[in-house]
Amino acid sequence: MNMYPLILKAPLKDYIWGGQRLKTEYGFETDLERVSEAWVLSCHKDGESVVMNGEHAGKKLSEVIKLWGDAAIGSRASEFSYFPLLIKLIDAHDRLSLQVHPNDEYALRVEGEYGKTEMWYVVDCEPGAELIYGMKKKIDKEEFSRRVRDNTVDEVCNHVKVKKGDVFFIPAGTLHAIGKGILIAEVQQNSNTTYRVSDYGRLGADGKPRPLHIDKAIDVTDTDIMSVPYGPVGKFAKKGGGTLRLLAECDKFTAALLRLDGDFGILNASFSSAVVLSGEATIKWLGGSEHIKKGSSIFVPANTSATVSGKAEILLARV
Repeated sequence: MNMYPLILKAPLKDYIWGGQRLKTEYGFETDLERVSEAWVLSCHKDGESVVMNGEHAGKKLSEVIKLWGDAAIGSRASEFSYFPLLIKLIDAHDRLSLQVHPNDEYALRVEGEYGKTEMWYVVDCEPGAELIYGMKKKIDKEEFSRRVRDNTVDEVCNHVKVKKGDVFFIPAGTLHAIGKGILIAEVQQNSNTTYRVSDYGRLGADGKPRPLHIDKAIDVTDTDIMSVPYGPVGKFAKKGGGTLRLLAECDKFTAALLRLDGDFGILNASFSSAVVLSGEATIKWLGGSEHIKKGSSIFVPANTSATVSGKAEILLARV
């Protein structure tokens, strides 16, 4: 079995709030009017990554993982009932809905898939851009329910001005909304379950209001004050020809930003995802190499040695 790093083609989404940057700056080719999200690592039924290189070119990532077996993802990932991660680039030309995601217990019971804990890394943003990140004060469920139904919940949300490089860790149950003019790299559990609390009265592509999920959102939202550190957080460590900034570490995933300026080796007991956020590089392994650039996404199988060389910013993630 010849496992090797896979260069991936991302499924693209054109939700109503998306823009043009993923086409014009990141090179995602499509006939879609806009690209809201690029699912740069995905085995989800709503859109799968497709392999672009080597003997498995043209196959879905999930098909190659099935061929290679658990050795491709590592023992930690194989504990999950399906592929554990979904990684996206998100271009919020307009603001996203105010929303929340359930935890595993609720989502598996109600939706039949895992819940969603996620992390945002702000790749870029317009001056003055802001997002909603949890609650600015503790309220009880009764008040939350009342505020959701009378459209005053925004008054108790934590509005945060953002800067390029900021990090937000979003546990399941955290009320949140990406604001207008923000480009984000998101590492999340492999789930597409979202409960909308408010969509500001917008109409969808069909001319009708997009559905809300008020009762489920009330069930799962954590109404305590947001206490997780955010913003310019994360420890830095020099490693090889680069500097690693730890962005998030939890029982669902680990994510780091690699500022590459030379050679950097990738070898983990888990599979690794590498997404190029800026610059360009070469990835080499025993028997092959590929040029990678802004927007490239690479799946490195578990216990497979690869080296990236060049000058780039690369989002690394694993379980």
